[in-house]
Amino acid sequence: MRPPSSMLSSLHFLARRHPLHALALAAAVLCAGCANYTGIQATQQPIDATQLGLPGRATPAVAAQWWSAFGDAQLDALVTQALAQHPSLQVAQARLDRARAASSAAQSASAPQVGVGLDLTEQLFSAKSIYPPPLGGTVRDMGTLQASGSWEVDFFGKHRAALDSALGQVRAAQADAQASANLLASNVVRAYFQLARIDAQLALAERTLAQREQQRRLVHDRVQAGLDTALELRQSEGAIPEARLQSEALHEQRALTQNALAALLAKPNTQVAPVKIDLFAIKTLATPDTLGVDLLARRADVAAAKARVQAALGEVDVAKAQFWPNINLAAFVGVSSIGFDRLLTTGAEQWGVGPALRLPLFDGGRLRANLRGKTAELDAAIASYNSAVIDAVHDAADPLSSLQALARQRAEQAQAQASAEAAYDIAQQRYQAGLGTYLHVLAAESAVLAQRRAGVDLAARTLDNQA
Repeated sequence: MRPPSSMLSSLHFLARRHPLHALALAAAVLCAGCANYTGIQATQQPIDATQLGLPGRATPAVAAQWWSAFGDAQLDALVTQALAQHPSLQVAQARLDRARAASSAAQSASAPQVGVGLDLTEQLFSAKSIYPPPLGGTVRDMGTLQASGSWEVDFFGKHRAALDSALGQVRAAQADAQASANLLASNVVRAYFQLARIDAQLALAERTLAQREQQRRLVHDRVQAGLDTALELRQSEGAIPEARLQSEALHEQRALTQNALAALLAKPNTQVAPVKIDLFAIKTLATPDTLGVDLLARRADVAAAKARVQAALGEVDVAKAQFWPNINLAAFVGVSSIGFDRLLTTGAEQWGVGPALRLPLFDGGRLRANLRGKTAELDAAIASYNSAVIDAVHDAADPLSSLQALARQRAEQAQAQASAEAAYDIAQQRYQAGLGTYLHVLAAESAVLAQRRAGVDLAARTLDNQA
Protein backbone atom coordinates (compact mmCIF):
# COMPACT_ATOMS: atom_id res chain seq x y z
CA MET A 1 0.00 0.00 0.00
CA ARG A 2 1.47 3.40 -1.00
CA PRO A 3 1.11 6.31 1.47
CA PRO A 4 -0.89 9.38 0.26
CA SER A 5 1.09 12.23 -1.34
CA SER A 6 0.18 14.57 1.52
CA MET A 7 1.75 12.16 4.01
CA LEU A 8 4.86 11.92 1.83
CA SER A 9 5.09 15.70 1.83
CA SER A 10 4.82 15.76 5.59
CA LEU A 11 7.56 13.16 5.85
CA HIS A 12 9.77 15.22 3.51
CA PHE A 13 9.24 18.35 5.61
CA LEU A 14 9.92 16.53 8.90
CA ALA A 15 13.00 14.86 7.46
CA ARG A 16 14.50 18.30 6.80
CA ARG A 17 13.54 19.88 10.13
CA HIS A 18 13.11 17.02 12.64
CA PRO A 19 14.82 13.79 11.48
CA LEU A 20 13.88 11.75 14.59
CA HIS A 21 10.21 12.68 14.33
CA ALA A 22 10.30 11.81 10.66
CA LEU A 23 11.69 8.39 11.46
CA ALA A 24 8.98 7.74 14.02
CA LEU A 25 6.25 8.80 11.60
CA ALA A 26 7.79 6.78 8.78
CA ALA A 27 7.88 3.75 11.04
CA ALA A 28 4.21 4.18 11.85
CA VAL A 29 3.36 4.49 8.15
CA LEU A 30 5.37 1.47 7.12
CA CYS A 31 4.42 -0.85 9.99
CA ALA A 32 1.33 -1.89 8.09
CA GLY A 33 3.67 -3.62 5.68
CA CYS A 34 5.73 -5.34 8.39
CA ALA A 35 5.87 -9.05 8.81
CA ASN A 36 3.64 -10.00 11.75
CA TYR A 37 3.79 -12.57 14.55
CA THR A 38 0.10 -13.20 15.15
CA GLY A 39 -0.78 -16.72 16.26
CA ILE A 40 2.62 -17.52 17.79
CA GLN A 41 2.51 -17.79 21.57
CA ALA A 42 3.66 -20.05 24.39
CA THR A 43 1.45 -22.97 25.40
CA GLN A 44 2.96 -23.79 28.80
CA GLN A 45 2.12 -22.05 32.07
CA PRO A 46 4.25 -21.98 35.25
CA ILE A 47 2.89 -24.24 37.95
CA ASP A 48 0.79 -22.47 40.57
CA ALA A 49 1.53 -22.71 44.28
CA THR A 50 -2.01 -23.90 44.95
CA GLN A 51 -1.32 -26.97 42.78
CA LEU A 52 1.48 -28.02 45.11
CA GLY A 53 -0.63 -28.28 48.24
CA LEU A 54 1.90 -26.28 50.26
CA PRO A 55 0.99 -23.81 53.02
CA GLY A 56 1.55 -20.14 52.30
CA ARG A 57 2.83 -19.24 55.76
CA ALA A 58 6.37 -18.04 56.26
CA THR A 59 9.05 -20.66 56.85
CA PRO A 60 12.27 -19.90 58.78
CA ALA A 61 15.14 -19.16 56.43
CA VAL A 62 18.01 -21.62 56.13
CA ALA A 63 21.44 -20.13 56.91
CA ALA A 64 23.93 -19.99 54.04
CA GLN A 65 26.41 -22.05 56.08
CA TRP A 66 23.73 -24.39 57.38
CA TRP A 67 26.20 -27.17 58.19
CA SER A 68 27.71 -25.09 61.01
CA ALA A 69 24.52 -25.63 63.03
CA PHE A 70 25.61 -29.24 63.62
CA GLY A 71 28.28 -27.85 65.96
CA ASP A 72 31.22 -29.85 64.62
CA ALA A 73 34.33 -27.75 63.96
CA GLN A 74 35.98 -30.54 62.00
CA LEU A 75 32.96 -30.82 59.72
CA ASP A 76 33.02 -27.05 59.17
CA ALA A 77 36.67 -27.24 58.14
CA LEU A 78 36.02 -30.07 55.68
CA VAL A 79 33.11 -28.25 54.00
CA THR A 80 35.11 -25.03 53.78
CA GLN A 81 38.00 -26.93 52.20
CA ALA A 82 35.70 -28.58 49.64
CA LEU A 83 34.04 -25.30 48.67
CA ALA A 84 37.41 -23.63 48.21
CA GLN A 85 38.95 -25.95 45.66
CA HIS A 86 36.56 -28.43 44.06
CA PRO A 87 36.68 -28.32 40.22
CA SER A 88 32.89 -28.50 39.86
CA LEU A 89 32.56 -25.13 41.58
CA GLN A 90 35.27 -23.67 39.35
CA VAL A 91 33.23 -24.80 36.33
CA ALA A 92 30.12 -23.14 37.78
CA GLN A 93 32.09 -19.93 38.39
CA ALA A 94 33.39 -19.94 34.81
CA ARG A 95 29.84 -20.26 33.51
CA LEU A 96 28.80 -17.35 35.71
CA ASP A 97 31.66 -15.23 34.37
CA ARG A 98 30.61 -16.09 30.82
CA ALA A 99 27.00 -15.08 31.54
CA ARG A 100 28.16 -11.79 33.05
CA ALA A 101 30.28 -11.08 29.97
CA ALA A 102 27.26 -11.76 27.74
CA SER A 103 25.14 -9.35 29.81
CA SER A 104 27.81 -6.66 29.45
CA ALA A 105 27.79 -7.19 25.68
CA ALA A 106 24.00 -6.91 25.60
CA GLN A 107 24.13 -3.72 27.65
CA SER A 108 26.67 -2.16 25.28
CA ALA A 109 24.37 -2.68 22.28
CA SER A 110 22.13 0.20 23.40
CA ALA A 111 25.03 2.63 23.79
CA PRO A 112 26.51 4.81 21.03
CA GLN A 113 29.37 3.17 19.13
CA VAL A 114 32.39 5.31 18.10
CA GLY A 115 35.47 4.24 16.17
CA VAL A 116 38.44 5.65 14.27
CA GLY A 117 39.86 4.21 11.06
CA LEU A 118 42.81 4.86 8.80
CA ASP A 119 42.87 3.43 5.26
CA LEU A 120 45.91 3.79 2.98
CA THR A 121 45.67 2.24 -0.50
CA GLU A 122 47.68 2.24 -3.70
CA GLN A 123 45.24 1.71 -6.57
CA LEU A 124 45.20 1.44 -10.37
CA PHE A 125 42.16 3.31 -11.65
CA SER A 126 40.53 1.78 -14.72
CA ALA A 127 40.74 3.84 -17.89
CA LYS A 128 37.56 2.13 -19.15
CA SER A 129 35.39 2.82 -16.12
CA ILE A 130 33.90 5.92 -14.53
CA TYR A 131 37.20 7.67 -13.82
CA PRO A 132 38.04 10.43 -16.37
CA PRO A 133 41.58 11.43 -17.37
CA PRO A 134 44.02 12.18 -15.88
CA LEU A 135 42.85 9.76 -13.12
CA GLY A 136 41.82 6.84 -15.33
CA GLY A 137 44.64 4.52 -16.26
CA THR A 138 47.00 5.75 -13.54
CA VAL A 139 48.22 4.39 -10.22
CA ARG A 140 47.45 6.69 -7.33
CA ASP A 141 47.75 6.68 -3.57
CA MET A 142 44.48 7.05 -1.63
CA GLY A 143 44.13 7.81 2.07
CA THR A 144 41.22 8.22 4.48
CA LEU A 145 41.41 9.13 8.16
CA GLN A 146 37.96 9.13 9.66
CA ALA A 147 36.05 8.92 12.93
CA SER A 148 32.60 7.36 12.73
CA GLY A 149 29.81 6.76 15.17
CA SER A 150 26.39 5.15 15.26
CA TRP A 151 23.54 4.75 17.68
CA GLU A 152 20.69 2.30 17.17
CA VAL A 153 17.63 3.88 18.76
CA ASP A 154 15.79 1.25 20.78
CA PHE A 155 12.27 2.43 20.00
CA PHE A 156 10.76 -1.05 20.16
CA GLY A 157 12.69 -2.48 23.12
CA LYS A 158 14.90 -4.97 21.28
CA HIS A 159 18.06 -4.09 23.21
CA ARG A 160 16.18 -3.84 26.49
CA ALA A 161 14.71 -7.30 25.95
CA ALA A 162 18.14 -8.71 25.06
CA LEU A 163 19.58 -7.22 28.24
CA ASP A 164 16.72 -8.68 30.30
CA SER A 165 17.43 -12.09 28.78
CA ALA A 166 21.16 -11.79 29.48
CA LEU A 167 20.51 -10.73 33.08
CA GLY A 168 18.19 -13.72 33.45
CA GLN A 169 21.03 -15.96 32.34
CA VAL A 170 23.30 -14.30 34.91
CA ARG A 171 20.77 -14.96 37.66
CA ALA A 172 20.42 -18.55 36.48
CA ALA A 173 24.21 -19.01 36.47
CA GLN A 174 24.41 -17.51 39.97
CA ALA A 175 21.72 -19.90 41.20
CA ASP A 176 23.45 -22.82 39.48
CA ALA A 177 26.70 -21.94 41.24
CA GLN A 178 24.84 -21.75 44.54
CA ALA A 179 23.13 -25.08 43.86
CA SER A 180 26.48 -26.70 43.02
CA ALA A 181 28.01 -25.38 46.25
CA ASN A 182 25.02 -26.52 48.28
CA LEU A 183 25.07 -29.99 46.71
CA LEU A 184 28.80 -30.31 47.33
CA ALA A 185 28.41 -29.22 50.96
CA SER A 186 25.51 -31.65 51.41
CA ASN A 187 27.55 -34.54 50.00
CA VAL A 188 30.48 -33.72 52.31
CA VAL A 189 28.17 -33.52 55.33
CA ARG A 190 26.45 -36.80 54.48
CA ALA A 191 29.76 -38.59 53.91
CA TYR A 192 30.97 -37.27 57.27
CA PHE A 193 27.83 -38.55 58.99
CA GLN A 194 28.32 -41.91 57.29
CA LEU A 195 31.84 -42.08 58.72
CA ALA A 196 30.45 -41.20 62.16
CA ARG A 197 27.87 -44.01 61.88
CA ILE A 198 30.51 -46.53 60.81
CA ASP A 199 32.83 -45.50 63.64
CA ALA A 200 30.05 -45.98 66.18
CA GLN A 201 29.12 -49.35 64.67
CA LEU A 202 32.80 -50.40 64.67
CA ALA A 203 33.05 -49.73 68.40
CA LEU A 204 29.99 -51.91 68.98
CA ALA A 205 31.35 -54.58 66.62
CA GLU A 206 34.61 -54.71 68.57
CA ARG A 207 32.71 -55.15 71.83
CA THR A 208 30.52 -57.82 70.20
CA LEU A 209 33.61 -59.74 69.05
CA ALA A 210 35.16 -59.54 72.52
CA GLN A 211 31.88 -60.73 74.03
CA ARG A 212 31.66 -63.69 71.61
CA GLU A 213 35.22 -64.75 72.45
CA GLN A 214 34.47 -64.46 76.16
CA GLN A 215 31.33 -66.52 75.66
CA ARG A 216 33.30 -69.23 73.78
CA ARG A 217 35.80 -69.51 76.64
CA LEU A 218 33.01 -69.88 79.19
CA VAL A 219 31.30 -72.57 77.11
CA HIS A 220 34.63 -74.35 76.66
CA ASP A 221 35.12 -74.38 80.43
CA ARG A 222 31.59 -75.70 80.92
CA VAL A 223 32.22 -78.48 78.39
CA GLN A 224 35.38 -79.43 80.28
CA ALA A 225 33.31 -79.50 83.48
CA GLY A 226 30.66 -81.65 81.80
CA LEU A 227 27.98 -78.96 82.03
CA ASP A 228 27.64 -78.38 78.27
CA THR A 229 28.09 -80.49 75.16
CA ALA A 230 30.11 -80.09 71.97
CA LEU A 231 26.97 -78.64 70.35
CA GLU A 232 27.01 -75.55 72.56
CA LEU A 233 30.76 -75.20 71.99
CA ARG A 234 30.42 -75.32 68.19
CA GLN A 235 27.60 -72.78 68.32
CA SER A 236 29.70 -70.37 70.38
CA GLU A 237 32.70 -70.86 68.07
CA GLY A 238 30.58 -70.13 64.98
CA ALA A 239 29.50 -66.79 66.41
CA ILE A 240 33.10 -65.50 66.40
CA PRO A 241 33.71 -65.54 62.59
CA GLU A 242 30.29 -63.94 62.13
CA ALA A 243 31.32 -61.06 64.43
CA ARG A 244 34.63 -60.69 62.60
CA LEU A 245 32.77 -60.65 59.27
CA GLN A 246 30.61 -57.75 60.47
CA SER A 247 33.69 -55.87 61.61
CA GLU A 248 35.50 -56.40 58.30
CA ALA A 249 32.43 -55.25 56.35
CA LEU A 250 32.36 -52.06 58.41
CA HIS A 251 36.06 -51.46 57.75
CA GLU A 252 35.38 -51.81 54.03
CA GLN A 253 32.52 -49.32 54.26
CA ARG A 254 34.73 -46.87 56.09
CA ALA A 255 37.47 -47.12 53.47
CA LEU A 256 34.98 -46.51 50.65
CA THR A 257 33.36 -43.60 52.47
CA GLN A 258 36.80 -42.18 53.23
CA ASN A 259 37.65 -42.35 49.51
CA ALA A 260 34.38 -40.63 48.61
CA LEU A 261 35.03 -37.85 51.10
CA ALA A 262 38.59 -37.39 49.82
CA ALA A 263 37.25 -37.06 46.26
CA LEU A 264 34.74 -34.43 47.40
CA LEU A 265 37.65 -32.47 48.84
CA ALA A 266 39.60 -32.90 45.57
CA LYS A 267 42.24 -34.91 47.45
CA PRO A 268 41.80 -38.53 46.34
CA ASN A 269 43.76 -41.27 48.09
CA THR A 270 44.51 -39.11 51.12
CA GLN A 271 43.41 -39.24 54.76
CA VAL A 272 41.02 -36.32 55.19
CA ALA A 273 39.19 -37.32 58.38
CA PRO A 274 40.34 -38.42 61.85
CA VAL A 275 40.41 -42.05 62.88
CA LYS A 276 37.16 -41.72 64.82
CA ILE A 277 34.15 -39.40 64.82
CA ASP A 278 31.72 -39.18 67.75
CA LEU A 279 28.28 -39.54 66.22
CA PHE A 280 26.36 -38.56 69.34
CA ALA A 281 28.41 -35.37 69.84
CA ILE A 282 26.89 -33.96 66.61
CA LYS A 283 23.91 -31.71 67.24
CA THR A 284 20.57 -32.35 65.58
CA LEU A 285 18.73 -29.48 63.97
CA ALA A 286 15.23 -28.16 64.36
CA THR A 287 13.35 -28.77 61.11
CA PRO A 288 9.92 -27.49 59.99
CA ASP A 289 6.99 -29.87 60.06
CA THR A 290 5.89 -28.82 56.58
CA LEU A 291 7.47 -27.24 53.54
CA GLY A 292 6.35 -23.65 52.88
CA VAL A 293 6.10 -22.07 49.44
CA ASP A 294 8.61 -19.38 50.44
CA LEU A 295 11.17 -22.00 51.48
CA LEU A 296 10.68 -23.81 48.18
CA ALA A 297 11.26 -20.58 46.26
CA ARG A 298 14.60 -20.10 48.02
CA ARG A 299 15.98 -23.39 46.70
CA ALA A 300 18.81 -22.62 44.30
CA ASP A 301 17.70 -25.13 41.64
CA VAL A 302 14.18 -23.67 41.59
CA ALA A 303 15.57 -20.13 41.43
CA ALA A 304 17.80 -21.14 38.51
CA ALA A 305 14.86 -22.65 36.60
CA LYS A 306 12.79 -19.53 37.23
CA ALA A 307 15.62 -17.29 36.00
CA ARG A 308 15.83 -19.33 32.79
CA VAL A 309 12.13 -18.72 32.20
CA GLN A 310 12.77 -14.97 32.55
CA ALA A 311 15.70 -15.25 30.13
CA ALA A 312 13.54 -17.15 27.62
CA LEU A 313 10.85 -14.47 27.90
CA GLY A 314 13.48 -11.88 26.99
CA GLU A 315 14.53 -13.92 23.97
CA VAL A 316 10.91 -14.05 22.80
CA ASP A 317 10.65 -10.26 23.16
CA VAL A 318 13.86 -9.87 21.13
CA ALA A 319 12.41 -12.10 18.41
CA LYS A 320 9.22 -10.01 18.35
CA ALA A 321 11.20 -6.77 18.15
CA GLN A 322 12.82 -8.07 14.93
CA PHE A 323 9.45 -7.54 13.23
CA TRP A 324 9.61 -3.78 13.83
CA PRO A 325 11.73 -1.16 12.07
CA ASN A 326 15.40 -0.78 12.92
CA ILE A 327 16.32 2.88 13.39
CA ASN A 328 19.97 3.86 13.39
CA LEU A 329 21.67 7.26 13.62
CA ALA A 330 25.09 7.41 11.95
CA ALA A 331 27.74 10.10 11.57
CA PHE A 332 31.31 10.38 10.36
CA VAL A 333 33.98 13.08 10.15
CA GLY A 334 37.49 12.93 8.74
CA VAL A 335 39.73 13.61 5.79
CA SER A 336 40.18 11.82 2.46
CA SER A 337 42.40 12.47 -0.52
CA ILE A 338 44.04 11.01 -3.60
CA GLY A 339 47.70 11.21 -2.72
CA PHE A 340 49.05 10.68 0.74
CA ASP A 341 50.73 14.12 0.76
CA ARG A 342 47.35 15.83 0.44
CA LEU A 343 45.59 13.88 3.22
CA LEU A 344 46.06 16.53 5.90
CA THR A 345 45.71 19.60 3.67
CA THR A 346 42.87 22.09 3.48
CA GLY A 347 39.92 20.84 1.46
CA ALA A 348 40.38 17.16 2.30
CA GLU A 349 37.74 17.35 4.99
CA GLN A 350 34.58 15.28 4.79
CA TRP A 351 31.67 14.59 7.12
CA GLY A 352 28.20 13.17 7.10
CA VAL A 353 25.29 12.61 9.47
CA GLY A 354 21.86 11.12 9.10
CA PRO A 355 19.32 8.52 10.18
CA ALA A 356 18.72 5.12 8.59
CA LEU A 357 15.61 2.96 8.79
CA ARG A 358 15.36 -0.73 7.94
CA LEU A 359 11.94 -2.37 7.82
CA PRO A 360 11.28 -6.10 7.24
CA LEU A 361 8.57 -6.65 4.63
CA PHE A 362 9.08 -10.03 2.98
CA ASP A 363 11.58 -12.40 4.60
CA GLY A 364 10.33 -15.78 3.48
CA GLY A 365 9.06 -16.61 6.98
CA ARG A 366 12.49 -16.29 8.61
CA LEU A 367 11.30 -13.99 11.41
CA ARG A 368 8.24 -16.11 12.20
CA ALA A 369 10.37 -19.26 12.23
CA ASN A 370 12.81 -17.58 14.61
CA LEU A 371 9.96 -16.49 16.88
CA ARG A 372 8.45 -19.98 16.84
CA GLY A 373 11.84 -21.37 17.89
CA LYS A 374 12.19 -18.88 20.76
CA THR A 375 8.62 -19.57 21.85
CA ALA A 376 9.34 -23.30 21.87
CA GLU A 377 12.42 -22.60 24.03
CA LEU A 378 10.18 -20.63 26.40
CA ASP A 379 7.78 -23.58 26.61
CA ALA A 380 10.73 -25.85 27.37
CA ALA A 381 12.00 -23.46 30.06
CA ILE A 382 8.56 -23.32 31.70
CA ALA A 383 8.23 -27.10 31.58
CA SER A 384 11.71 -27.45 33.10
CA TYR A 385 10.73 -25.00 35.83
CA ASN A 386 7.56 -26.96 36.59
CA SER A 387 9.59 -30.18 36.72
CA ALA A 388 12.16 -28.55 39.03
CA VAL A 389 9.39 -27.39 41.37
CA ILE A 390 7.77 -30.83 41.51
CA ASP A 391 11.15 -32.52 42.07
CA ALA A 392 12.01 -30.00 44.77
CA VAL A 393 8.75 -30.65 46.62
CA HIS A 394 9.39 -34.38 46.40
CA ASP A 395 13.04 -34.03 47.45
CA ALA A 396 12.04 -32.01 50.52
CA ALA A 397 8.89 -33.96 51.38
CA ASP A 398 10.67 -37.32 51.65
CA PRO A 399 13.20 -36.24 54.32
CA LEU A 400 10.48 -34.39 56.23
CA SER A 401 8.32 -37.52 56.27
CA SER A 402 11.32 -39.63 57.25
CA LEU A 403 12.28 -37.23 60.05
CA GLN A 404 8.79 -37.41 61.51
CA ALA A 405 8.85 -41.22 61.32
CA LEU A 406 12.39 -41.36 62.72
CA ALA A 407 11.36 -39.27 65.71
CA ARG A 408 8.71 -41.86 66.57
CA GLN A 409 11.11 -44.75 65.90
CA ARG A 410 13.80 -43.22 68.10
CA ALA A 411 11.31 -42.80 70.94
CA GLU A 412 10.35 -46.47 70.71
CA GLN A 413 13.98 -47.54 70.39
CA ALA A 414 14.95 -45.49 73.43
CA GLN A 415 12.34 -47.34 75.49
CA ALA A 416 13.52 -50.72 74.16
CA GLN A 417 17.14 -49.85 74.95
CA ALA A 418 16.22 -48.70 78.44
CA SER A 419 14.49 -52.04 79.04
CA ALA A 420 17.51 -53.94 77.70
CA GLU A 421 19.88 -51.89 79.89
CA ALA A 422 17.68 -52.59 82.94
CA ALA A 423 17.65 -56.32 82.17
CA TYR A 424 21.43 -56.25 81.81
CA ASP A 425 21.79 -54.59 85.21
CA ILE A 426 19.55 -57.23 86.80
CA ALA A 427 21.56 -60.03 85.15
CA GLN A 428 24.78 -58.55 86.58
CA GLN A 429 23.23 -58.27 90.04
CA ARG A 430 22.01 -61.87 89.94
CA TYR A 431 25.45 -63.06 88.82
CA GLN A 432 27.15 -61.15 91.63
CA ALA A 433 24.66 -62.64 94.10
CA GLY A 434 25.38 -66.15 92.80
CA LEU A 435 21.87 -66.57 91.38
CA GLY A 436 22.88 -66.83 87.73
CA THR A 437 25.77 -67.62 85.41
CA TYR A 438 27.90 -65.14 83.51
CA LEU A 439 26.44 -66.54 80.33
CA HIS A 440 23.16 -64.93 81.35
CA VAL A 441 25.01 -61.62 81.73
CA LEU A 442 26.50 -61.95 78.24
CA ALA A 443 23.11 -62.84 76.76
CA ALA A 444 21.59 -59.74 78.37
CA GLU A 445 24.47 -57.64 77.05
CA SER A 446 23.81 -58.97 73.53
CA ALA A 447 20.34 -57.44 73.67
CA VAL A 448 21.87 -54.15 74.82
CA LEU A 449 24.38 -54.16 71.96
CA ALA A 450 21.62 -54.89 69.44
CA GLN A 451 19.63 -51.90 70.70
CA ARG A 452 22.68 -49.66 70.61
CA ARG A 453 23.31 -50.66 67.00
CA ALA A 454 19.73 -49.75 66.19
CA GLY A 455 20.17 -46.44 68.02
CA VAL A 456 23.28 -45.62 66.01
CA ASP A 457 21.51 -46.28 62.72
CA LEU A 458 18.50 -44.16 63.70
CA ALA A 459 20.71 -41.28 64.87
CA ALA A 460 22.75 -41.38 61.65
CA ARG A 461 19.60 -41.53 59.50
CA THR A 462 18.21 -38.51 61.34
CA LEU A 463 21.34 -36.45 60.66
CA ASP A 464 21.44 -37.60 57.03
CA ASN A 465 17.83 -36.57 56.43
CA GLN A 466 18.42 -33.20 58.07
CA ALA A 467 21.34 -32.61 55.74
